[in-house]
Formats: sequence, C-alpha cells, structure tokens
Amino acid sequence: MTAGHAPWISHADGVTTVDAEYYRPGFASVHVLERDGRAVVVDAGANSSVPLVTRALAALGIEPSAVEWLFLTHVHLDHAGGAGLLLEALPRARVVVHPRGAPHLVDPTRLEAATIAVYGADAFSALYGKLVPIPVERLYTTRDGEQLPFAGGELSIFHTPGHAMHHQVLFDRSAGALFSGDTFGLSYRELDTDRGAFIVPTTTPTQFDPEQLFESVRRIVELGPASVYLTHFGRVTGVAALGSSLREQIERIVDLARLTPPGDGRKGRIRAALREYFVARAEAHGIADPAAKVDAVLGADLELDAQGLVAWLERTEKQARGALREK
Repeated sequence: MTAGHAPWISHADGVTTVDAEYYRPGFASVHVLERDGRAVVVDAGANSSVPLVTRALAALGIEPSAVEWLFLTHVHLDHAGGAGLLLEALPRARVVVHPRGAPHLVDPTRLEAATIAVYGADAFSALYGKLVPIPVERLYTTRDGEQLPFAGGELSIFHTPGHAMHHQVLFDRSAGALFSGDTFGLSYRELDTDRGAFIVPTTTPTQFDPEQLFESVRRIVELGPASVYLTHFGRVTGVAALGSSLREQIERIVDLARLTPPGDGRKGRIRAALREYFVARAEAHGIADPAAKVDAVLGADLELDAQGLVAWLERTEKQARGALREK
C-alpha cells in the first residue's frame, strides 16, 4: 500500500471497494456488498489479495461465516486467481460462476496454461502463484437473468459476453448498483477530471468479440443502474453517458484494428494506433499531460488490448477464409 492510498472505500447502500493491490494500487478492486449482516464478495483478486479482503471484512464487522456468496464476474486471474484461497477463509460461501468458467475453477490447469501464454511463466508466478482448486460442491453455476437469493431479497445475474464468453454481472436493483467486472470497461481514478470519469473499453485476449461487447454494454445501460462498480477501478456514475462513450470507442478501435494490415509488427502498430486515439481522448477530457498519463496509467492495458484485437482479427480472418473455401 502506497502512502496516502486508502485500502478500501465505503459507498452508499452497503458497498465497499477494496483495493486488491494487484499490479499496482488503484488498478484492481474487490467489492463487498453487505446487507442485514450478510455479505457477497464480488471477485477475488489474486492470491496476494486474499489477506487484504479478509482484513477489510474484519474492519467492516463482517464475520467470515456471514459471507453467503463469492460472485466471480469471470475467471480471468486478476478476478478469480485468489478465489480458491479466499474460499478457504469463508466457510459458508459458495462461488457463483458462469457455467463456461466453472471447469477452470475445479481444475485450473488449462487456465494457468492460457494465462502463461499471455503473460509468460515468470510474470505468472510473480502475479498469481499457485492456484487453489475449488471443490465442485462449492460451485453455483448461473443462468442468464436468474435471481440469486441474498439477505432475504434477490440479486439479478446477467450473462454479458464480449470481453469473455464466461462473463456475467451482478445487479442489486434495490440499490441501483451493478458490479460489471470488465464488461463496462476500465476507469482509473487517476484519470478523473472535473468532466467526470475517463472510461475505455478492454479488449484483452482471447475471447474479445466487439458485437457481443457492444450489446452487453447496451444491456447494462438499459438496466438503469445509478452506479456501476468496475473491477478496474471502483465506482462510476453517469452510466448512460459512459455507456455511449464505450460503444463509440468499441466501434472506433475495431476500425483502427481492421485498418492495420497483417504481417510482422501488427500488434505493435495496433498498440500505437490505440495509444494515439486514447491520448487524443484524454486531452479532450481535460487530463493534464495526456500522453504521459496514458502511458503511465493505461500502458499495460494497451499491450493486452492490442493482443486481444490481433487475436480477434486472426479469428475472423480465419473464419472468412473458411467460408470462402466452402463456396
């Protein structure tokens, strides 16, 4: 924890943002929803985040046995890498996961391999350590649109593909609070100005699909939440305007990727185009020294976004070639 950086932030309606301290402070969060002495934890961070989450629960006066659910928006390891370890500290909780993600929690071997392919073995070891498998009897797999019982009421679950096929969001209608994982983009507090939150979509590998993501963002806006709680990072409001911005950006970055020809250096060229685009948006948003700020705050995300766009382009180009051969 850096000096002056809050380990957690309490909001209205029983919501707390806990800094997972993944990668850097203010980069990834875990959220706690408390009601009538019961709690839901949304996402788990990495293994290194688990002591921070349990410390926050204790400070909030929430007993480990009072946590009913550990809701995972998806199983990318900055969201779910610590789920198995955290579950060991929450004796009554069950993990709420999209059915596509559940097998990777029971046996994380393929998930580990896929993450190593993106980050490399050394970075994987430093960021995540050894993943703890989750017993199948402690998993609850979801259906789109179902209601999850909680503290005498219900929370709504919606499947929101586009960032990943196994992505879902949690909506507390009574509080107008929606927990979006990565579907509703990234918005780091360092980039806030008097014009509000600066938000960008995330197109990380390997399942980015722009049409599905566009539709999932639209669906979130139509639910009408007063606040959206992002894993990266924390609470944003003005949801309709942010959703409109995200849809515009999804279309634009897809166009930028399509305009980049295949061949050596394709990823680097896409990354450069993304950087130029986001620097221009940052300047228009009133961010001081926008190029340096984008590099410092969004640099790691730009690298992953470029990888995701290349993976999507190669997948769609392969599908197009296959369709031609069938004619």
